[in-house]
Amino acid sequence: MIKNVMNEFKQFVMRGNVIDMAVGIIIGGAFTKIVNSMVADIMMPPLGLLMGQVDFSNWFVVIKDGAEAAGPYATLAAAQAAGATTLNIGNLLNAVISFLIVAFCIFLLIKAINKLDRKKEQAPAAATTKDCPHCFTSIDIRATKCPHCTADLDK
Repeated sequence: MIKNVMNEFKQFVMRGNVIDMAVGIIIGGAFTKIVNSMVADIMMPPLGLLMGQVDFSNWFVVIKDGAEAAGPYATLAAAQAAGATTLNIGNLLNAVISFLIVAFCIFLLIKAINKLDRKKEQAPAAATTKDCPHCFTSIDIRATKCPHCTADLDK
């Protein structure tokens, strides 16, 4: 019984679709780390400056002061260390922007793949026949004489 379950599991794992999905998830995770870094380290600091704040991830609202120390808190880390209850608006905004960037990159990637697929579909097949100019019979493109009317053909 255990051997049957192990064999079925091995067959399931070794299917092409499962392996492809696993590779996609691993690459997606790595890509997400890159995008998150781009958002947090490259995009959010200038956006934070435009919004009048130095660090956008520190945009938060204190709902309840912490037991350790009363507000105001300079950073989100200070508020959390004091045990304050906060709404982390900056973190949510970082996540939304990260999602939009990932979605846009995936959109561009799929658009490029679809464009390549359309080019493959639209490519005309090489001609294998031609029409005899005298009798209009379809003949092999390599023919130099029409087998139907025996006329000499120009190449």
